[in-house]
Amino acid sequence: MLAALLCTLLFSLSAVTARRTTKYLGGTEANFTRLIIAPLVLSAIAFLFFADGAKHFDTGIFWLLFASGAIGFGLGDIALFQSLQRIGSRLTVLIVHCVSVPLAVVIEFVWLGSLPTLPQMICAVIILSGVTIALAPRENPHLDRRTLWAGIGWGLVAAFGQGFGAGVMVRFITETYTKFNELSGTDAFQAGLTVAVQRQLGGMVFTGLCLFALRRYLMSNPESRGVRALTNPDSDWHGGRRWLVLNALAGPAFGVTCYQWALLNNSTGVILPIVATTPLVVIPFAIYMKEEKPSWRSLAGGVLAVAGVVGMVMWSLDDAGQ
Repeated sequence: MLAALLCTLLFSLSAVTARRTTKYLGGTEANFTRLIIAPLVLSAIAFLFFADGAKHFDTGIFWLLFASGAIGFGLGDIALFQSLQRIGSRLTVLIVHCVSVPLAVVIEFVWLGSLPTLPQMICAVIILSGVTIALAPRENPHLDRRTLWAGIGWGLVAAFGQGFGAGVMVRFITETYTKFNELSGTDAFQAGLTVAVQRQLGGMVFTGLCLFALRRYLMSNPESRGVRALTNPDSDWHGGRRWLVLNALAGPAFGVTCYQWALLNNSTGVILPIVATTPLVVIPFAIYMKEEKPSWRSLAGGVLAVAGVVGMVMWSLDDAGQ
């Protein structure tokens, strides 16, 4: 239980430190750099604390996990940073963590033919209703409409990366090509770290290629406002270094580690509803960082959306017999 609470806390810290990082660095630069740091940390944990650090590495699924990471940590987190710098950590985390859940259900239906149950559909309506209330323009007067809608758009792309890349694809790969779901204890923990490292490598390469392409384009089109919104050649690395390192450690490094640790001796039915409260835990951090002062209606919408996520997770686990 402690690990699940730490995971939720770290994921929330990851969001607010990412938002602060974007004040100094371009979002694509920040994502690329943190995806260099995180797999190094996770690999160090695997090799320092286990006799065979590469025990669960499988070359047969490497490229599948690599592709999953390119979508989730790459495309999804590039969009995440763009949303963060436009609408802040509270609204971005709300979109990503809440919308990704019903989105994953829809993707599973389209791709795998898994029909959503009636309770799942009810929870999806609750989630989307809560998110709509929280994101209503009148509840966010500190944001002009153009910035708000741009942030929502990027947040939805990030939710797709989370729901498809980190959710459906990983589940499909591990259940179809491995026996990871039969592991328990430290074996499950180590397998989780191995999967995370391979996915982060995919995200790092994808983000690096995007960064290279954006910089090359800027060389011949230096006045392009659209591209300059995605990358910042004049990033203040000295000023943002502490926030960048904190973000890398809080989210993809120790946040992921705590998530795997939480699953060691607890069922997913206990852990996932706790982690689903991240959009609520991030609120006091966002207020403390002076990002915004949300209205009560906006906060109520967030609570409603998170309640829908927790309900959907618990019903889905009941249906799966967990």
